[in-house]
Amino acid sequence: MLDFFSVITKGGLVLWYFQDAAQRLDSSITAINALIRNVVLQERSSATSIYNHENFALKVFMDNEFELLYVVVYQKILQLSYIDKFLSDIQRKFRDMYLNELQQKDYFKSFEFTDEYQMVLRAVEAESKLLRSMPQRPRTFQESSKSKKTIESMVEHKGRLFSLQSAGDGGKKKKKKKKGKGSITADQQECNNNYNGSHGGKGSQDQQQYDDEEDDDDDTEIPETEEIQQPQNDTSEEEQQQQQGPNTEETRDSDSRDSTGENGSGSDVNNAAEEVVVNGGSATTNGDANGVMELGSDAILRQRQMLFQGKLVTKKKQNKQNKPAKKGKEARVWDLANKDSSALDYSRKGGDEGGGDAFSSFTGPRPDYLPATDQVGTLGGSLRNMDVPADTETKKSGLFSLFQSLVSGKTLDAADVAPVLDKFLDLLIGKNVAAEIATQLCSSVETKLIGKHVGSFEGVTSVVRATLTESLMHLLTPKRRLDILRDVRECQSSRRPYSITFCGVNGVGKSTNLAKVSFWLIENNFRVLIAACDTFRAGAVEQLRTHVHHLNALHPPDRHAGKTMVHLYEQGYGKDAADIARMAIDHARKNAFDVVLIDTAGRMQDNEPLMRALAKLILVNEPDLTLFVGEALVGNEAVDQLVKFNKALANHSNATNVNTHMIDGILLTKFDTIDDKVGAAISMTYITGQPIVFVGTGQTYADLRNLDAKAVVHLLMK
Repeated sequence: MLDFFSVITKGGLVLWYFQDAAQRLDSSITAINALIRNVVLQERSSATSIYNHENFALKVFMDNEFELLYVVVYQKILQLSYIDKFLSDIQRKFRDMYLNELQQKDYFKSFEFTDEYQMVLRAVEAESKLLRSMPQRPRTFQESSKSKKTIESMVEHKGRLFSLQSAGDGGKKKKKKKKGKGSITADQQECNNNYNGSHGGKGSQDQQQYDDEEDDDDDTEIPETEEIQQPQNDTSEEEQQQQQGPNTEETRDSDSRDSTGENGSGSDVNNAAEEVVVNGGSATTNGDANGVMELGSDAILRQRQMLFQGKLVTKKKQNKQNKPAKKGKEARVWDLANKDSSALDYSRKGGDEGGGDAFSSFTGPRPDYLPATDQVGTLGGSLRNMDVPADTETKKSGLFSLFQSLVSGKTLDAADVAPVLDKFLDLLIGKNVAAEIATQLCSSVETKLIGKHVGSFEGVTSVVRATLTESLMHLLTPKRRLDILRDVRECQSSRRPYSITFCGVNGVGKSTNLAKVSFWLIENNFRVLIAACDTFRAGAVEQLRTHVHHLNALHPPDRHAGKTMVHLYEQGYGKDAADIARMAIDHARKNAFDVVLIDTAGRMQDNEPLMRALAKLILVNEPDLTLFVGEALVGNEAVDQLVKFNKALANHSNATNVNTHMIDGILLTKFDTIDDKVGAAISMTYITGQPIVFVGTGQTYADLRNLDAKAVVHLLMK
């Protein structure tokens, strides 16, 4: 049973509604307003989405032709399967009855639709009940996937598997096949004859013969075989001699002398292989004048291989001897090696002895994180918008681009917009929008376009682009007023400090951007107290202390009626962060500080103890603004980070607190490093529904900007 149904225009005018007698009207209106605020305006209205509000479930159907919303409200505990069919049928019935009024937009007449509503509702309920009453028969064997299997496909054929493996390893086994000793082929005989003619020739045929003999004699150990680098390409004798260098012949002669001995009485390898004759299984050689010595082919080739190896080893040893000696470690020369501690102390009041800038005693280059001197004192008021480079793209011209994707006065359906939306989906993902968010955005745009009537000579691509651009603008436009300067002044009138908490994952730049926000507040003449609540990371307190020294040097007390504009409240490491933040806020209240900036430790979204500590800090101190600091470089990771941060704050907060304190805004860092890949802004805003308050565009204190929604959408759609 439905509790509430209404037909509403996109302008907010209710044309007709039905209210169940047992349901209060104000609760249904509150639920519908929440649906419009959180779904319709946030571009989350896909065709299958159901919005839950308290005990209600709401479903909306969009009639894009007449810009109408059909909203149905029912109890969340009920599982109604006929809602989609009911909305489709009721939309067609209402449009057919009041077609003329809707075309003329005559919304101020009386729409009587009670009887038709009851008829359509009874019809879909009866059909749903009939479908539920039908017996649910199990699938037959022919309808199951098992019927497609055969006995042949389930039997393992080991012989077939062995034959496949044998075919795959056939090349290796063929190479390792042993040959009978003494069996010399005609190619080997020709190779040996060529070797006799040139004492140093190392042709590719000899080399292939060496490889075969290595496989035959795996059990024979040859010293330093691993150092041999045998050529694999077929090169001529002259080219190899050029590669070996001019001393190859001398090395060859010396190796021959070493092998024969000093007096030359030993048999030379080249002479031993002078005449090779194939005779059965052995090679007969004429070694000397007194007799005939028979050597097997394996012995001859082994001697050649040892000769070849000795030449390469000798050459490698010569290269090692000519290698220059390795240099030892040199002492590093530091830029500040000749400076004493007093010259490096920038925290002294009033700067150096000359009374100039606190950094004038530093002889090196000016630190990169300090703003230009002419910028100090000129950044008061609201922040500037982002600097967006000019668009250098040129529009396509020509007859083809003019008539591309034209439709002649028709109503769009899913088949028309699907190809175009697929291209825009790839565009959004390429611009660093999370894949899940890009899919939901395109689904929402498709819901808004289906049924919309387009005129003649209007392209589908231009219609989809305009609708997607409008959706992105709605998404990036803040839904609530967020003026930090005005909120700080309101807290000044009530004599309490305005507190901001910075949270996020590791390494995104929380402390650095906290210093940027502090510099902007000092430019607006507000006193700032920085609470060092990062008691986990080594060096976190020292980093904040350095920022405080720099900020006080840029804004000395003599420019602000003797008041020190920035102070650091610290309690060391290993303390409770929530307790430090509480004491810092009390200290700011007693000492007339205007703003308290709370720095927290970086934590991964899956670290439950640290997430519980963050939830405790926010629950105990109740800051006025909780900022999530995120990188503009992330893509899909932004979804996981924000979802789990919000979930942790909701789960670990006080259950009795109705208004659970969650993330209020986003500070987007490293925006100057992404060119036009600005999709992280869309992903973070879509997940939280909160605005992007600050954008970090550089490394100096002055590089803090407001988000320009038009500029971001322009970069996305470029």
